[in-house]
Amino acid sequence: MSRRLVAPIFGMVTLLALWESFVRLFDVRRFILLAPSTAVRYLWRFRSDYLSAAWVTVQHAAIGLLLALSVALLIGSVLVSNRFLETAAQPVLTLIQVVPWVAYISSVVVWLGSGTAPALFMVTVVCLPAFIFAAVDGMRSVEPSTLELMASVNASRSEVLRRVRLPSAAPTLFTTLRFNLGLALAVAYYTEGANFSNKGIGAIGRRAAADNHADRLWAAIFAIAIVGVGGLQLLALLERTLLHWHAAQRTESV
Repeated sequence: MSRRLVAPIFGMVTLLALWESFVRLFDVRRFILLAPSTAVRYLWRFRSDYLSAAWVTVQHAAIGLLLALSVALLIGSVLVSNRFLETAAQPVLTLIQVVPWVAYISSVVVWLGSGTAPALFMVTVVCLPAFIFAAVDGMRSVEPSTLELMASVNASRSEVLRRVRLPSAAPTLFTTLRFNLGLALAVAYYTEGANFSNKGIGAIGRRAAADNHADRLWAAIFAIAIVGVGGLQLLALLERTLLHWHAAQRTESV
């Protein structure tokens, strides 16, 4: 069995074992911290409900990420060629990044209404700054000699962007995508919890917290965690497939 598969399993099993031991050894109250075995049993018991909710949350996070990435590539391609615009955009992007997004979720829900729209909007806005920073840094990391070569053959800006700048930015964008995946799931969860719709893992978590139902709440937490771990594994596979030409993917771990 591959180390890439064994290592994550070993890490998760170790974490859950320590968590279970801590709860049982110190007799931690259920509403403070629930034993993983209890949460997993509840999750399995109501697996169909959580599976349906997880599919909604996955759609909110995945579509929002794709929207954020697409917009970031468009904006990044403009900023990388204009230092003035890049400098002007940095404080705006930083402001978006540092403002606590939890504080204005309710306003967005009131503005856009219930359902998918507020979740997609929140995920896109919150994940956008990191993608733009990564896109600009990655596109600018192209070797000057490569740009000179492209200029010598009269390559257009679109050709330089497609053949040189985007491939150069790809590793940085994948790293940012791994970070933004967790952020997107968190944003989707909280937006669903504040939404007027009762769909998504966040909606289950909201009802569980309101009813002080520890088993249901921790099962929701485990469900979102499972989605996140699965998403990271898919991203790792996608990165190895698409960036097989990159040195980091060609190097075999020892």
